[in-house]
Amino acid sequence: MAIRKIRIMGDPVLTKTCKEVKEVTPRIKMLVEDMFDTMYAADGAGLAAPQVGVLKRIVVIDTDGEHPYVLINPEILETSGEQTGGEGCLSLPGKAGIVTRPNYAKVKAYDLDMKEFVLEGEELLARAICHECDHLEGRMYVDKVEGDLYSTVAEDEES
Repeated sequence: MAIRKIRIMGDPVLTKTCKEVKEVTPRIKMLVEDMFDTMYAADGAGLAAPQVGVLKRIVVIDTDGEHPYVLINPEILETSGEQTGGEGCLSLPGKAGIVTRPNYAKVKAYDLDMKEFVLEGEELLARAICHECDHLEGRMYVDKVEGDLYSTVAEDEES
């Protein structure tokens, strides 16, 4: 449908707690479509509504290009294990940092028909679930970075 402007770190909307979605309206459906379009256009694996300036508890995730997920009002039920690796964010383009997250995450959410479902993920999907759910609470991955952020842009691309 449309590619929306991704809010960049420093924008106050990224520090706010999002509101619960009570019903899926045509505007919410359009928002979800726009979020997928925006995420794919930016080569992302996940996007939360506040990243496009909307303080609603909505997340879209697609870590493999084959299984797109919409999570409305997601609630992490369980996590276990540990993984440490590079992590970036569409709201901080060109930067990444080393972050430790759970290696497994189980989340309860609602789909576009407001039907409850449970999603379980390991590795990258678990990382994406945790990362995007943090956005709904006004938290960014930079608060969890071990050490310094580093550039993800090759030097010849910077000039």
